[in-house]
Amino acid sequence: MAKVELLVGTTLGSAEYVADEISDQLNDLGHETRIHLSPNLDDLDPNSLWLITSSTHGAGDLPDNIVPFLDEILVKKPDLSSTKFTLCAIGDSSYDTFCQGPEKLVDALSLCGAQVFVDKIQIDVQYDPIPEEPALAWLSAWQDQL
Repeated sequence: MAKVELLVGTTLGSAEYVADEISDQLNDLGHETRIHLSPNLDDLDPNSLWLITSSTHGAGDLPDNIVPFLDEILVKKPDLSSTKFTLCAIGDSSYDTFCQGPEKLVDALSLCGAQVFVDKIQIDVQYDPIPEEPALAWLSAWQDQL
């Protein structure tokens, strides 16, 4: 079974709730998961799938709790060529910076050689006020690839 590191960027808690639900679904399938609310490179297995669940904060920024992780990647520039990742972004399309915060993290991971595992999902809380539902449907569509 697979090992999945869930990296959470959250301001008001919705991304954390989504990560909890994703973790539960993966655990029910026999996968090993770890949720990181303050991720740091030393705590992550580069050979695991890194599943980023993050909202956008302010004017297209990452939530404060995950900014130090982005900074760490930008400073250390680790070799992540063995790392696969995917993104579950949560945002509000009434803002012109819809789901742009986590893209900064995606760009940094890609520059360090990490590879996209499956296409991201961008959840719009204008249309999906309970983001856990589309997140779990997205996960169900590809969980057999783990």
